Amino acid sequence: MKVIKFRIEEGAGRYTERAITINNLVIAGWTGRDTVAMEKHIRELEELGVKRPAYTPVFYRVAADRIGAAPSIQVTGEESSGEAEFVLVKAGGETFVGIASDHTDRQVETYGITVSKQMCEKPCSDTLWRLSEVAGHWDDLLLRSYATIDGERVLYQEGKVTAMRSPQDLLAQFASRGGQFEDGTAMLCGTLAAIGGIRAAQAFEVVLEDPVLGRTLRHAYEVETLPVVG
Repeated sequence: MKVIKFRIEEGAGRYTERAITINNLVIAGWTGRDTVAMEKHIRELEELGVKRPAYTPVFYRVAADRIGAAPSIQVTGEESSGEAEFVLVKAGGETFVGIASDHTDRQVETYGITVSKQMCEKPCSDTLWRLSEVAGHWDDLLLRSYATIDGERVLYQEGKVTAMRSPQDLLAQFASRGGQFEDGTAMLCGTLAAIGGIRAAQAFEVVLEDPVLGRTLRHAYEVETLPVVG
């Protein structure tokens, strides 16, 4: 399990602090609402040797202590990369929305997707919104990520959350596969294609923007690469 001290945004610059225990961490894969865009991402991964999924969406289980709001992570070798995903968190019978990065070891992904998801931390924002506050204008939300590559900060991903299935749809799909989105569960919910292709970075920033209510969630983290010696 992992206890994270979140801030719940209440509006008008007000926040409520809340410690939430994460007991279950789920990574939803191939969640595209737009089948053309999803196919592009599948082909993108196929170029790296990742096999096509047997069905979509797929729900991978990852150790709960992989998620957290730390400003830096350590990875093994040069083959990992981040990707922006909205995250759903259930606590006290209520569902919250945050922003996270499904940082993944791409080399391991070529022979074991579930293992590759387990290899890396899943950095997330320490601020959450109530899903009920954005559900009415969900399709207006925007996802972005920025990567620092060779010292240059570049736009890495950008698009509306409409690229992915809606929270309600994803949770229904999860339930149909026997999943239970109960208190203490966090679910990362899919990503966008990378602009210029998937590649490693020295730092990564993920952003979820709500243009209707005029607010933004973001999290940035440094990536420390550990050497591979055998």
